[in-house]
Amino acid sequence: MEEQVSRFVAGSYLQPLPPPKDMTGMSGRLRRSFFATPIDAVLTLLSLLLIAYVASGLFHWGVTTAIFTGDDRAACLGPGVGACWAFIGARFQQFIFGLYPVEERWRVLLVFALLVVLLVPIAIPRVPYKRLNAVLLFFVFPLVTAVLLTGGRFSMSGASIALVFALAAVVTLVLCVGISSRASSSLLMKVGYGLAAFALVAALASPYLALNRFSVLTFRWDTLSFVALLAALLAIGLAIATALSTLDEKAPALGLIYPLLAALFFVSMLTGDFGLAFVPTNLWGGLLVTLVVALTGIALSFPLGILLALGRQSKMPAVRLLSVIFIEFWRGVPLITVLFMATFMLPLFLPSGVSLNQLLRVLVGVSLFAAAYMAEVIRGGLQAIPKGQYEGADAMALTYWQKMRMIILPQALTLVIPGIVNTFIGLFKDTSLVSIIGLADLLGAVRRGFSDPAWITPTTPATGLVFAAFSFWLFCFGMSRYSIFMERRLSRGHKH
Repeated sequence: MEEQVSRFVAGSYLQPLPPPKDMTGMSGRLRRSFFATPIDAVLTLLSLLLIAYVASGLFHWGVTTAIFTGDDRAACLGPGVGACWAFIGARFQQFIFGLYPVEERWRVLLVFALLVVLLVPIAIPRVPYKRLNAVLLFFVFPLVTAVLLTGGRFSMSGASIALVFALAAVVTLVLCVGISSRASSSLLMKVGYGLAAFALVAALASPYLALNRFSVLTFRWDTLSFVALLAALLAIGLAIATALSTLDEKAPALGLIYPLLAALFFVSMLTGDFGLAFVPTNLWGGLLVTLVVALTGIALSFPLGILLALGRQSKMPAVRLLSVIFIEFWRGVPLITVLFMATFMLPLFLPSGVSLNQLLRVLVGVSLFAAAYMAEVIRGGLQAIPKGQYEGADAMALTYWQKMRMIILPQALTLVIPGIVNTFIGLFKDTSLVSIIGLADLLGAVRRGFSDPAWITPTTPATGLVFAAFSFWLFCFGMSRYSIFMERRLSRGHKH
């Protein structure tokens, strides 16, 4: 009996059989994905027929019967003529630069080159010197861009200069509290808070009061704005003194001088004379305006959205109420209305003699509008953080800003990467609405080309709109793919 049973027991380990040939390789993947069942096979064939039909029509219209060269509309007239790409080639410069002077377009190309040089290294995780790259991209590059595109030599009043230094004082005080847990209870810091608050209020109120005016260093000052500047400088000094007195290691305290240096650099860059010709913003157009509005809105709405999200979850009733009012107001108003308000109503709230450029007003409106949506996206990430993370940070005796900067915000922002990029993509596409108030963005420049008598043909509008659509898709698709790359790198979207 035992011998009969042993015949059916394996004497050695048997190697597993290979999978069937029709389930491996490319053919196997195609079968599992598209032809697993008869219904899948029918749907796949129908989809392929539809794709082939659409692709063949587009190829016939955009390549086979298209016109690629020509001097005027005569080249694109005739029976069976497809896309008029000669129209795109003839007006390509205007689609990129608008009416920007031809002899000064090197400045726009230089700005585009600087953007690529600074953006690519910060987007590649393995490239070193990320902090220096971020400072150059988010602080130095915008100032250089403003000077290059406009020509510089901005006229800054004493009140605006005092406001810049007051903001530098606020940043210095926040950084001081962040690096020293004992700074918030110091008497010098409390005095610094009062001076910074006074400097902000005085700088904002100075244009409306118009007290005694005088000149210092070629700038026009009044008494209140000059006092605000002195108060801001004193607040910065008190913050540095507090850090030096409360920190065992003095080296971090020296870093508090950076906001003051940044304010000096900001004022000197905008008011300096670099020998560039002045180019008014009403000559800007095309892709230049689209990128300026989109990138400015993205760069300003992200930090402002973080502050609004933190404010909405704040335990201080006044801060929470103001954040809620701001967010709900801007989310409840269409962007078209915001653009009209920024163009026609914002000047009504400015003091007499103070005016903002139309493009600058649009940038302010778009940034505030996008910040409200960004705040809600980030608030979703903050609510997704487990309560234990907050309790653990409190147990380590971290201050509020240390807790948010080092523990909470990095996790929250990682969780909502898709929502953040989705907001960026929506903002980039919404820039086409600025053409309604007279700014010629990429789509507006293309549409204006339709009325050119030299290129009025039946196929010109379709060709121009396809070109504009592909241009927008190219930027939005790039942002989407980079978002997927970051999700995979941070292992947030692929946990299983």
